[in-house]
Amino acid sequence: MMRRVPVQEAVGMVLPHDLTRIEPGQFKGRAFKKGHVIRPEDVEPLLAMGKEHVYALTLDPGQVHEDDAAQRIARAAAGPGLTLTSVCEGRVNLVAAHDGLLKVDAARLARINSIEQVVFATLHTNQFVSGGRPVAGTRVVPLVADEAAVAGAEAVCVEAGPLVDVVPLNPCKVGLVITGSEIFHGRIQDKFGPVVRRKFSELGSTVLGQVLTADRVDLTVAAILDLAARGADLIVCTGGMSVDPDDQTPASIRAAGASVVAYGSPTFPGAMFLLAYLGGIPVLGLPGCVMYHRASVFDLVVPRLLAGERLERADIVALGHGGFCAACPECRYPVCPFGKGS
Repeated sequence: MMRRVPVQEAVGMVLPHDLTRIEPGQFKGRAFKKGHVIRPEDVEPLLAMGKEHVYALTLDPGQVHEDDAAQRIARAAAGPGLTLTSVCEGRVNLVAAHDGLLKVDAARLARINSIEQVVFATLHTNQFVSGGRPVAGTRVVPLVADEAAVAGAEAVCVEAGPLVDVVPLNPCKVGLVITGSEIFHGRIQDKFGPVVRRKFSELGSTVLGQVLTADRVDLTVAAILDLAARGADLIVCTGGMSVDPDDQTPASIRAAGASVVAYGSPTFPGAMFLLAYLGGIPVLGLPGCVMYHRASVFDLVVPRLLAGERLERADIVALGHGGFCAACPECRYPVCPFGKGS
């Protein structure tokens, strides 16, 4: 309800519009913004502005001010990997508290946005984000929202774990198998290993050991099993992933006893990617594009593995929606559509 009241009696009420202060020759601008809750210390400044009366909103039972509504919904939605900003223009942002994998329950997010008066926006799920990056924001549309709408949004947020969270990545020991007879015999320099090392370092993991092998199944199998025995949490085999008869990496991964989840990924770059598990150890076959492209299937899959997810074929299949790199003249990944299909 909006009514005209003396300033001294307006403490605790809500301004339904901006109030402007004018000081001739010095200042003209907003002194109090729409939605401001009048405080005792505001009385004298309002009187100095010539405002002996103000039009103010009083909250009836069952109504929630926009600031309180945003704070409540954000608190209910946020997982432990997030911090909340203060309210700004009715909105609260959710910010990554640390580096990690952003997880958003898209189905519940849609249900929340189906609630009249409530809006909640996020970045795409399953992407690596750096600490300090805003990843979501929420508010209500009206200045005064219905308690039923706010409570309904809160209920959806908490019904099945966090709506939004940033899961920390596990620092893994990575075993690296560099395949290729031309590298094994020293005819060319290995350029794949340094790229893989850098990528894992940026994600907080280290390479336990690196083994060079020729394009022979027996040598590659021995390298895989040796790295597993040495305690590798994840094993990466580079190169040898095409259908060329000389490329033996997929056959070697199978011969080592690993169970292949998917050979071939609907991602460009990254179509010849392979994911398998040797017991509980993920084994990856990385195609050559990982060495040349800033963003590839590596960047869509590895952060999820480091966050502790065990991926299935359906997860790889789902990468097709958004898995086409537009090959922009200047790559701005991750601020781009690549890999963001949901």
